[in-house]
Amino acid sequence: MLYFLTRLWGVAFMVITSLQNPLVKRLRKLRQLKGRKAQLLYLLEGTNLVEAVCAGEYFLETVCCTEEWRGRYPQLWEAATALAERSEVVAPTVLEAIATTVHPDGVIATLSQANLPLAPPKQLSLGLVLERVQDPGNLGTMVRTAVAAGVEGLWLSQDSVELGNPKLLRASVGAWFGLGMGVGEDLAAVVRQYQGQGLRAIATSPTASKTYWEMDWTQPSLILLGNEAAGLSQELLAVADEQVSIPLNSGVESLNVAIATALLLYEAKRQRQGY
Repeated sequence: MLYFLTRLWGVAFMVITSLQNPLVKRLRKLRQLKGRKAQLLYLLEGTNLVEAVCAGEYFLETVCCTEEWRGRYPQLWEAATALAERSEVVAPTVLEAIATTVHPDGVIATLSQANLPLAPPKQLSLGLVLERVQDPGNLGTMVRTAVAAGVEGLWLSQDSVELGNPKLLRASVGAWFGLGMGVGEDLAAVVRQYQGQGLRAIATSPTASKTYWEMDWTQPSLILLGNEAAGLSQELLAVADEQVSIPLNSGVESLNVAIATALLLYEAKRQRQGY
């Protein structure tokens, strides 16, 4: 049986119960990069992302929720269905089969990749250039931190995690929709383009003599960061105007890249606000 009939507040509606339902089979393919590329869709999981989509009034391809979620968030469900081409109530087992999380909170949606993410602006006051960041949770946290700290644009190397990874989207807690982001085939060329507009490129390096709090962050700046294992490539280190370090006690090789990003961005924010 693919559907069963139920009632909520006296209104009858159909609930998808089978994993063999054609829509469910198609949505389950979005768990993998291959499926997202083939369908040109993002998989959004959780209430926070649906709220962000509704706040931005982005049109959804599909939205699915459980009866329990629909009962808890009637206004959000109404807003989401108004933006969605198709809306369905599904059984909890069906939602669990679609979602990538072990315990989904009751709602998923799909969104066209056509116009998102927003492109990085051509002129920046503060930007991030990230190389070989491969953990989606880290990158999602970095996106969230970047928006909170006032970053206007983010560039990512091609060998980093996919910008539409569902875990990245969840970790950003909706901030993904508020930041211009792009993937650069040649990050050094991207850096040089912004340097031509007067921005300084500041690279992180464990061997730099200057600490990050000794840097004047009140000037327009690009912050260059690599993953914690390999750091930045020699090509990006060479194009940087300056290098800074984050001092660590002995016995600690490196910081998580998301934590390092937060330290630098909030030092820039502190200086720019005159604290």
